[in-house]
Amino acid sequence: MLTHPAPAAHIRHRPDAVIVGVGARAGVASGEVLGLVRAALAEAGAEVADVVALATVEAKGREPGIVAAAAALGVPLRTYSAGLLSAVPVPHPSQRAREAVRTPSVAEAAALADGGELLVPKRTSTGAGGGSGRVTCAVARAG
Repeated sequence: MLTHPAPAAHIRHRPDAVIVGVGARAGVASGEVLGLVRAALAEAGAEVADVVALATVEAKGREPGIVAAAAALGVPLRTYSAGLLSAVPVPHPSQRAREAVRTPSVAEAAALADGGELLVPKRTSTGAGGGSGRVTCAVARAG
């Protein structure tokens, strides 16, 4: 008789593919974007190799720090209209995002725009002196 050991409770299963939604203020450095993305991926139990795309709102699609982060990760940058993103249900809408880019969510909505499951809700980078940073991101299992 063959027996198989029970799976260890401490083993975390990685998602197959993830999309990282990113929002940022103008002029953000790619290092701040990458730092937050890597922290959110670790929280999701994912690795950079699991990322299939960075996603954001069209208004941020040419932001040099976001473009450079996607290039550094070796993934495409997907952009979505504010109208499409505003139709995506999210757990943490933001008045600041609504005022800045006409959608209540960038990071979470962009991560979820193609369906999927939210693995890490919106996180915000830490700015100089420990204050709120200039980047938000969220991680979703690709739909």
